[in-house]
Amino acid sequence: MELEKLAFVRPVEGVAAFSTTRGEVDGRNPYSGVNLCDYVGDDALRVLDARIMLAMQLGVDLDAVVMPRQTHSCNVAVIDTHFMDSDIDRQEQALEGVDALVTTLPGVVIGVNTADCVPIVLADEAAGVIAVAHAGWRGTVGRIARAVVEEMCHHGARVECIQASMGPSICQDCFEVGDEVVEAFEKARFDLDAIVTRDASTGKAHIDLRAANREVLVAAGVPAGNVVLSQHCSRCEHGRFFSARRLGIDSGRTFTGIYRK
Repeated sequence: MELEKLAFVRPVEGVAAFSTTRGEVDGRNPYSGVNLCDYVGDDALRVLDARIMLAMQLGVDLDAVVMPRQTHSCNVAVIDTHFMDSDIDRQEQALEGVDALVTTLPGVVIGVNTADCVPIVLADEAAGVIAVAHAGWRGTVGRIARAVVEEMCHHGARVECIQASMGPSICQDCFEVGDEVVEAFEKARFDLDAIVTRDASTGKAHIDLRAANREVLVAAGVPAGNVVLSQHCSRCEHGRFFSARRLGIDSGRTFTGIYRK
């Protein structure tokens, strides 16, 4: 399994972050390649095989790879010893409707699944706190990145020490949206001049989700110089990363994870 390493502005000792890549792709199958998401219509055994493969590659137990069932919410769950000691039913309940995870546990891989939305990994090396978030346009409007930063600080992180890095997601040129989406960002008091452009030929709006999430992180207190934006567009590079805009909703997802070794 080939992983795309995610870099922070400064190396974070003992922490690794990555996004999966699709690998070998069958153009007739929108799930083909490596898909770890079990609620998008893929074959359950294929998903399980992919999860086992990732766990083996990272050198962790399968149950140490934790991912939520995302619903474009701004809900954050903490993965602690109580969660890890719970039975599978309680774990699934705790992960339902969650779009971000925070942990201080070493050896636990926390991650989210995306197919154009922005995955964000965060870390405070000194405090030993790591996090991951899934920020689609709804989560961005709801400022999920701020919620994650606040939860990290509840567990000992210092906001000025937090570093963030974004994984593969749709670029502004590809992210055409309706005016109702622009209005949602305007009502949420985003700087539209910084994140919205109009296509001269179509008049359609295009939003820069990465820049919008950087705005949220900086407003939450994370230094602007500590935020890394991805240069990979999921829609442009749909042979390498999954893209719902290119492949349809019934397709695989890119898994972006972070863990303390």
